[in-house]
Amino acid sequence: MKLTQILEGCGITAVKGDARVDITGITCDSRSVAPGSLFIAVKGAAADGHRFIGSAVEKGAAAILCQEEPENVPEGVILAVASDSRKALAFAADNFYGHPSRKLELVGITGTNGKTTTVTLLYNLFRGLGYNCGLLSTIANYVGTRRSETVNTTADPITINRLLAEMVEAGCGYCFMEVSSIGVEQDRVAGLRFRAGIFSNLTHDHLDYHGTFAEYLRCKKLFFDGLSKEAAAIINIDDKNGRVMVQNCAARVVTYSCRSMADHTCRMMEESFEGMLLKIDGREAWTRLIGAHNAYNVLAIYSTAVELGISPEEALVGLSRLESAPGRLENIPGPRGISAVIDYAHTPDALENVLTTLRSIAPERQLICLFGCGGDRDRTKRPEMAAVAGRLADRIIVTSDNSRTERTEDILEDIRKGFSAKQLAKCLFIADRREAIRTAILTADDKATVLLAGKGHETYQIIGTEKRHFDEREVLEELFNNLQREN
Repeated sequence: MKLTQILEGCGITAVKGDARVDITGITCDSRSVAPGSLFIAVKGAAADGHRFIGSAVEKGAAAILCQEEPENVPEGVILAVASDSRKALAFAADNFYGHPSRKLELVGITGTNGKTTTVTLLYNLFRGLGYNCGLLSTIANYVGTRRSETVNTTADPITINRLLAEMVEAGCGYCFMEVSSIGVEQDRVAGLRFRAGIFSNLTHDHLDYHGTFAEYLRCKKLFFDGLSKEAAAIINIDDKNGRVMVQNCAARVVTYSCRSMADHTCRMMEESFEGMLLKIDGREAWTRLIGAHNAYNVLAIYSTAVELGISPEEALVGLSRLESAPGRLENIPGPRGISAVIDYAHTPDALENVLTTLRSIAPERQLICLFGCGGDRDRTKRPEMAAVAGRLADRIIVTSDNSRTERTEDILEDIRKGFSAKQLAKCLFIADRREAIRTAILTADDKATVLLAGKGHETYQIIGTEKRHFDEREVLEELFNNLQREN
C-alpha cells in the first residue's frame, strides 16, 4: 500500500520525501520493524517511541511517522509529522488494513464490571445461532473459532485492526469487543466504526491511572461521543451515569433496566446455584447465570441481539443455552458439600455483587471470602474492598493477588485498614495464595460457600516481575482429591 493512502486522515502537518513509496507493514514497536515498513513513534506511559527512530531506520524502515521531528533522518527515509502520533497510529492502522470495522457489525462494551461476560456471551450466542463471529476480550481473542491470547483489555490499534481484517477474511459478520477507559483515552479505538456501544455500569476502578472518578467517567463517555448517528448506544439507565454517557451523543439511544421503565426490562423470578428464571420484556426465560448483576448482563445481551436484528424469541432461546464466561461465578463442588466459587471480582462493587448473590442463594450456609488486591494499581480501593467483605462475609481470608513490584505485606496492610476491630476478629491474613485457599477449605463448615475472588479466568500470578503459573481450579482439584483420599 502507498504511504499516501496510509496517511489519509492522520492529521499530517509535514511530509519530507516522496510519500508515494510502497509500505509493506506498519508497527509502533521498533523490534518488529522489517525492510519496507512504516514505523510510528508514539509517546507511551513507559517509553517514548521517538527514542527508537534510529533503531527503526537501521532495521530498514521505509518511512517514519512521528510527532516530534528527529534531528537526523538518513536520505531515502520518508518522514511524516503528525499533530498527534498516537491518534495517527489508529487511523493509519485502519487505513492499512482496509477499514475492516466498516465491513463488520462491530459492537463495543464499556463499563467497570460485566464487560468480559457480556462480550463473551454475545459471541457464544451468535455462534450458537449460526453466525460466524469474532471476539476481542480480556480472556482471549477469537477469529471465528481460532483463539489467540490477549495482553490488554483493549489491544493496540494495529493489533485490533489486524484481527478485524482477519475476521473479515474469515467471513465473520460480527465482532464483540471490550472497550476499556484506558483504551479510549489512549485512542486505541479511534477510527473504528461501531454498530453499537453498550454501557454496563460505572464504579470505583483504575483511579491509579485516571486520578479522579470524574476523569474516569470522562474517558468512558468519550467512547459514546465517538459513535455515529447510524450506531446505537445501549445503556443501563439503572446506573446513575447511564444518561450521562449519552449526553450529546449522535447515536440512537436504547435503554435497559431491571428497576424502571425502559426500552428493554427484566425482572428476576427465581434464583439458585443452577441459574435464574427471568422475565424479559414480558417473556419468561431461564439462564444458567446467577446473580442480580448477571441479570443486567443478560438483559444487555438480549437488548443488543434484538438491536442487531435477532427476534426476541430466538434471542431468549439462545440465552437459555449459554454457560457463564470462565472465572465468572464458576462453581466447583467439593467434599463435605462445600461450594468453591471462583470469580474475577476485583473492585468493591463487583465483590459486593458476588457476595450478595452467594448470600441470597444460600443464606443458611457459612460464607467465606478469600481475596487480595493487585500491586502497582489503585490503592484507594483496598480498604473499600475490606469494608465490603467485612460487612457481607462470615469469615475472611486476605491474601495475595498479582502483587507485581509491591510487597504483598504492604498490600495486605492497606486492606487491613478497611476492617473495623470487630471485623478483624473474623479475618486471617495469609500472604501465600495457595496456602490461603487450603486454609479456607480445610477450616470451612460443611456445606459452606467459599468465594475465591480476584483471579477469575487468570492462570498466573505476577510476583515482582515474574509471571508464575497459578490456576485456582488446579489448586482446588488437587486439594479436593487429597481430601477425598484421606476420607
